[in-house]
Amino acid sequence: MQITAKELQAKLSGPDQPVVLDVRTPQETQAEGIIAGAILIPLDQLPGRIKEVPADREIITVCKRGMRSVNAAQLLRQAGRKALSLVGGMDEWAALRLPIKR
Repeated sequence: MQITAKELQAKLSGPDQPVVLDVRTPQETQAEGIIAGAILIPLDQLPGRIKEVPADREIITVCKRGMRSVNAAQLLRQAGRKALSLVGGMDEWAALRLPIKR
């Protein structure tokens, strides 16, 4: 299950904002920036840190191109969370010139 960058942008400006979970490495997020308000948990740490991810809100997982975030969303769904993956990742977000926090 996936969501587009434009759909995510609309949700982030609405009343029921999802949690954005960025699963890239710290080096990637420092170099490329993040979506404002995102929680940063690298994919390899997610299984041990899943309790840090809110269970009562929709989760949108984000990575660079969209591959790791698919795996993260699947892991979260298996843990009972409502999770979607951002299609195209931060590359697509940046290509659409959507806001990036540096």
